Amino acid sequence: QNHIRILEASAENRAALLVGLEYLIGISYVDDTEVFKVCLDYWNVFVLELFEAHNQMEPAIPAAQMIPGVDGTGTAVHQRRQLYASPLSKLRMLMICRMAKPEEVLIVEDENGNIVRETMKDNDVLVQYKIMRETLIYLSHLDHEDTEQQMLKKLTKQLNGEDWSWNNLNTLCWAIGSISGSMVEEQENRFLVMVIRDLLNLCEITKGKDNKAVIASNIMYVVGQYPRFLRAHWKFLKTVVNKLFEFMHEMHPGVQDMACDTFLKIVQKCKRKFVTQQVGENEPFVSELLTNLATTILDLEPHQIHTFYESVGHMIQAESDNTKRDEYLKRLMSLPNQKWAEIIGQAGQSIDILKNQDVIRSVLNILQTNTSVATSLGPHFFPQISLIFLDMLTVYRMYSELVSSTIAEGGPYASKSSFVKLLRSIKRETLKLIETFVDKAEDLPHLGKQFVPPMMDPILGDYARNVPDARESEVLSLFATIINKYKAEMLDDVPRIFEAVFQCTLEMITKNFEDYPEHRLKFFSLLRAIGTHCFKALIQLSSQQLKLVIDSINWAFRHTERNIAETGLSLLLEILKNFQASEFTNQFYKTYFLTIEQEIFAVLTDSFHKPGFKLHVLVLQHLFCVVDGLTEPLWDASTVSYPSNAMFVRDYTIKLLGASFPNMTAAEVTKFVDGLLGSRHDLPSFKNHIRDFLVQSKEFSAQDNKDLYAEEAAVQREKERQRMLAIPGLIAPSELQDEMVDS
Repeated sequence: QNHIRILEASAENRAALLVGLEYLIGISYVDDTEVFKVCLDYWNVFVLELFEAHNQMEPAIPAAQMIPGVDGTGTAVHQRRQLYASPLSKLRMLMICRMAKPEEVLIVEDENGNIVRETMKDNDVLVQYKIMRETLIYLSHLDHEDTEQQMLKKLTKQLNGEDWSWNNLNTLCWAIGSISGSMVEEQENRFLVMVIRDLLNLCEITKGKDNKAVIASNIMYVVGQYPRFLRAHWKFLKTVVNKLFEFMHEMHPGVQDMACDTFLKIVQKCKRKFVTQQVGENEPFVSELLTNLATTILDLEPHQIHTFYESVGHMIQAESDNTKRDEYLKRLMSLPNQKWAEIIGQAGQSIDILKNQDVIRSVLNILQTNTSVATSLGPHFFPQISLIFLDMLTVYRMYSELVSSTIAEGGPYASKSSFVKLLRSIKRETLKLIETFVDKAEDLPHLGKQFVPPMMDPILGDYARNVPDARESEVLSLFATIINKYKAEMLDDVPRIFEAVFQCTLEMITKNFEDYPEHRLKFFSLLRAIGTHCFKALIQLSSQQLKLVIDSINWAFRHTERNIAETGLSLLLEILKNFQASEFTNQFYKTYFLTIEQEIFAVLTDSFHKPGFKLHVLVLQHLFCVVDGLTEPLWDASTVSYPSNAMFVRDYTIKLLGASFPNMTAAEVTKFVDGLLGSRHDLPSFKNHIRDFLVQSKEFSAQDNKDLYAEEAAVQREKERQRMLAIPGLIAPSELQDEMVDS
């Protein structure tokens, strides 16, 4: 790795170098994971270096870089590629034979040699796959022809039985899937036509359930990786989707899951193809699919049906004609809607039907199916949600009363019973469905807004009336989403929301840092939505209520749970900026400036709160800048006097930090505070100044301070992503955003 250029320089060393690489390839085939990892790390560096040189192609060849004994024409790069042509070819074969399993593949061989559904992700394997995939993409760019030939030759040996085994087919297909996007389109098309045809043939001619499951898994993986090819070849796309529908009836563990996941992945990338009438077809594919819907999903489990419905939602969303789109939606939802109407009808006769566990499960399943379609269909889900909305609120209210009465009768343990958990899952799914629709319906705000008034009592009132253990945290996130979407339009509703959830939630979450973790985060997200979009509502609070809000924000950012602390700090920053711009700026800062400064310094200098560093700095900078604009003194004028607020804050901060850091001299603390005030208008130097102080104060060890440099690290990651985007295939086409243009 460190001396390859020296070895290339003389003929004698070159021969030894090539022999060394041969040995290393041989060692890489040894069945030992740790040995393979060491070799793989080397191959990755070796190939990347050759690829980068090949990509920059030096124009002329300095004499010093000539490789003696190798064809003297061309560039140094060309000569090096010639020199390593043989080891690189063998290296391609190594990568193909030992390819690690990608995340999308759910079907594995267990230790007894049975084909089963994977139960746990192996992170080591995923890391290994990432390095191998990258290495193989560089190898592919260095010689596309050789990569393609080796893969096709190996596939032929699978078909004629010469080389057939589960492992050989798996690694080959994982390798084929992993180089997606690295070839030019014409070559990729030619290559894939052969690959998919061969794999479909192999599936037809091979007998045995396990064998078929392995081949099915590989077909699904490969086609999921090549959306560009499928978009350009309707017949292949249709064949592949119909093959997935076949696999949805295959009871072998993992096959149905993978078929539904692959179907979703393909539809997201090719959705327009399914709503356009293709040449030689009588109707768009989506229409044909809806006609056979009941048969297609007959053997699927509920969670697989939800994925299937989400996929069809994506197709319908791609239809631009409103009438057709609504018609497709009606056909898609006819099965769940029939069942829903039946249950609501029976409940009208006798309410007790809703206590039957099978009925509860059916209701849950119908709601989840609706949520899946709302997720992919967005605002166009409106006709469907309108249809079930009021019945849904009635069911919500009934189940909520049932939960409360069961907990009231059965005491605290009743809330843990499976019956209560099942009832609450209905409430949660109802809230999730409404939130999903509101969140996705951004283009049509007037549509979602009409759903708010009918929800006030059944949902908000219910939250306030309930015992703590029966309050759903999703109520908080639903109203946060509503306020984030409808912003100032919600001003008049905020007092009602505040009254229903504020006091009672605070009582639940401020007893300690552990209970009701879900309510914590969602409560602060709701407060943040109000603080950002309905600030006027905060100004109208009584001084006791406002104190409660500020106390609860301080309480949030003291939390060691990163998300909660971050939400609290972001909310604090919003509120500070809003108060600065309001007519209450003086009285607000007079009341809260010193408390907030003290609280922020407490978390800033506590190493448990390192991840909040960026926001701590922004809040402090805001406080130190706002001082100049205040017209009333921050100090108690009856006892002392200062020439300005800035002088008072300087004095106060020196005393505060002097007491907190007895190991630092008064001169060090004073120098730090003066530096803060001096650099307050220049964020980068203000931030560096604080970083230096933290390390100097010995509160933070010099070793692990990566959180203090998180922003710089994010910039580095973005640079790396841009580099990867510039190399075709390094970021898989299936991971890039959905279908941008339709060829």
